[in-house]
Amino acid sequence: MRRKIPSTAALVAFESAARHQSFTKAAEELALTQSAVCRQIAALEAFLGVELFRRTRRGVMLTEEGLSYGRRIAAQLDAVERDTLAVMGQQGSTSLELAVVPTFATQWLLPRLKDFQRLHPEVTVNLTNRTRPFLFADTEFDAALYFGDGDWPGTAADFLMRENPLPVCSPELLAPLDRLDAGQLAALPLLQQSTRPYAWRQWFGSLGLQVEGDMRGPRYELFSMLAQAAMHGMGVALIPPLMIERELAEGRLVVPLAHALQLSDKAYYLVIPERKLELAALRAFRAWLLDQAQRYRQEAGLA
Repeated sequence: MRRKIPSTAALVAFESAARHQSFTKAAEELALTQSAVCRQIAALEAFLGVELFRRTRRGVMLTEEGLSYGRRIAAQLDAVERDTLAVMGQQGSTSLELAVVPTFATQWLLPRLKDFQRLHPEVTVNLTNRTRPFLFADTEFDAALYFGDGDWPGTAADFLMRENPLPVCSPELLAPLDRLDAGQLAALPLLQQSTRPYAWRQWFGSLGLQVEGDMRGPRYELFSMLAQAAMHGMGVALIPPLMIERELAEGRLVVPLAHALQLSDKAYYLVIPERKLELAALRAFRAWLLDQAQRYRQEAGLA
């Protein structure tokens, strides 16, 4: 059955005119005459059976229907342009679409990804933030890097590493001391991670302590936000060392008490749909990533 879709030329003319609120400016942008833009929009209005612009002595003004339709069409044209540029950029190469949890990808994966590009210049790796599981069949993703229990139906999950968060703070907050005991640490402002609300309670509990107010304190959604707050002296945070390798190496964050929280139920995994396991580019990325994760665990004493 033939799709009920107006001409692309008419949609492009309408989107430009709606954005500029002017047929004249749309004509200049599209290198058309003003009359050509008028004809395209008139044809679109006839196709829709809806008035999109109200003509006035001062020019044109979008109707309510035109305003609503313009917003939706602009988003769809943007998506078509992105997809087109992506296909044009893939000539002679293969791309992988990865869904990733943001801080892990930014702080741990990206600093190492140049090595994969050196080994496999023919493969382009694209990263998109996704913090929760989804149905691969509903997306274009080839794989996902996520934090969870590894139970994702219809996929193969490879263990990468656990978080093992440590308490960290700015050296100024710790001064003049070098180390704190758990009681001293509990007296500091405790920065909270909103997706791990019981982290401090679990950390103190692993030392056999119950601390009043262990769930109080400002909450941040991302570890990157938590690290920034800690570096600015706002309190002490529980952060996996893998997320703050540079900050620890440069001394912008320090560890007041070297006791890591050992969480056994969740970890970072590479998850691949079973139907894509034999893709050559994905097999190469999988082998590289598992090797990188194993090296990290060995260097961090977590193997």
